[in-house]
Amino acid sequence: MWRTPDPLKMTPFYGFFHTLARVFYDAWFRGEVVGTGHIPAAGPFLIASNHASHLDPPLVGCQIYRQMRFFARKTLWSNRVASWWLDGAETIPVDRDSGDVAAIRRVLQALQEDRGVVVFPEGTRSPDGHLQKPKAGVGLLACKSGAPVVPCRVYGSFVAFGKGRNVPRFGTPVTVVFGRPIPASDYDRPDSGKERYQIASQRIFERIAALPAPEYPVV
Repeated sequence: MWRTPDPLKMTPFYGFFHTLARVFYDAWFRGEVVGTGHIPAAGPFLIASNHASHLDPPLVGCQIYRQMRFFARKTLWSNRVASWWLDGAETIPVDRDSGDVAAIRRVLQALQEDRGVVVFPEGTRSPDGHLQKPKAGVGLLACKSGAPVVPCRVYGSFVAFGKGRNVPRFGTPVTVVFGRPIPASDYDRPDSGKERYQIASQRIFERIAALPAPEYPVV
């Protein structure tokens, strides 16, 4: 069930582009959207999704009725227009080539402020559309914060605009499925030693992988 975005939980800048992304999705990539009722109405949480396309962040984000925080690689801020947009959307810059402590702190601060953050456990886009092994970073953020994690699986985005495609394949349905929130007690094992965060990431990713695509056709 689609929920109307709450303007009190969105800045005008974010709200405008949220609406634009929703119109873009409905016009060119409309598929099924399942499980938005699992998204917490209040408090901190993480959305953990598979990642097969540049379309994933906006097409996942526009289904969520609360303002979210996203990641983007730090090099994108070298472009003035991109920098303006990324800052306006409160995007968190991250250095993929190192343990970016500043990015981790910004995520934890956002969660302390009862915000929601979208993360992609695979770390980067899948090269072939198949699920890849998750990295430990998502487990670290989840365990450090203790926030519930909403698993999300996107179907069809690789076909629509995966690696190797220069132009999106408009008209390809992209389906977004949200699962029930995973409490910290289900993903965190504090006694796991050095493997704690990797194990947490794997447990979260197993929930993502288990989310089925809707069996009924898009009309």
